[in-house]
Amino acid sequence: MRDDQQLRFVKGQGTGNDFVILPDPDGDLNLTPELVRALCDRRTGIGADGVLRVVLSAAAPEAVPFVGSARWFMDYRNADGSLAQMCGNGARVFARYLVEAGYVRPGGFVLATRAGLRRVEVPPVGDVTVEMGPPSFSARAAAGPSAPPVSVAGREFDAVAVSMGNPHAVCFADDLDVAALRGLDLSRAPRFRADDFPEGVNVEIVVDRPGGGVAMRVYERGVGETASCGTGACAVAVAWADRHGRRPTGATAASAGDGGGAGAGAGAGGGEVEVAVDVPGGVLNVRWRADTVLLRGPAELVFDGAVRIGMLGGTGPIPTRPAPAGEPSLRS
Repeated sequence: MRDDQQLRFVKGQGTGNDFVILPDPDGDLNLTPELVRALCDRRTGIGADGVLRVVLSAAAPEAVPFVGSARWFMDYRNADGSLAQMCGNGARVFARYLVEAGYVRPGGFVLATRAGLRRVEVPPVGDVTVEMGPPSFSARAAAGPSAPPVSVAGREFDAVAVSMGNPHAVCFADDLDVAALRGLDLSRAPRFRADDFPEGVNVEIVVDRPGGGVAMRVYERGVGETASCGTGACAVAVAWADRHGRRPTGATAASAGDGGGAGAGAGAGGGEVEVAVDVPGGVLNVRWRADTVLLRGPAELVFDGAVRIGMLGGTGPIPTRPAPAGEPSLRS
């Protein structure tokens, strides 16, 4: 693409987690890390937490194995230009775009992602639901005192490591309430041991909400603090439920953590455990079942337009400086 060409985009968001959507069905766009960073820059670009490239699975080499199961591949990039395996809010926004653009009819369909196949349910209007797949705890997270240490917001935590297709470190701040959570400074990147999270990690700080549910804030790898994180909400809900002995009936060690997690035995929570997760951008609903986690929440398309590639980045006095992904600097 020449610098004087224009690139069509749509801006979307889910609970404040915002994305630049790039329609590229045939996979013609050379989406470099530099272009992603420029698009996501909130001063000299469009501004977003990440980029969603909409491409046919048959046109994306890494999605070819999914061609028979999913027509569309969600190519998600973090704001710093790095590749990401999965994004729960992004998947919902991506699915809403496919319906609004006329590529898919409202209802249920399957998306291809770097974390595998994900089924979504998109009504004509209203919240979008995505099946996030089963969670998994790391062996360290299941081992209690040997849980991976994480330093964030000037505090030290023994985190619960949960994967939802991407890595999360869930940090329970039992001594804080919701107001105190809102007052924490998350401007600095978390610190953690490289051996615990070799690919970096998304870090969530969690408190209980009066009357039920939880509230969280999140520092996303490759982005910084965001208003919401869908996979993070799922990781938080699963870790919280397991911690309180509310694992769903039928959940096994494979889906509820090697070594059995931190809570009671399988089946303590009934057939489904539902947790409302407050994030700075709104509320997400998470349902943990024996074989998967369901994430439901709003997904909205805000505006669309065209951006001049040659005018991105370097046109003003403020350079593009993406947030650090984290600092794997704690000693083992």
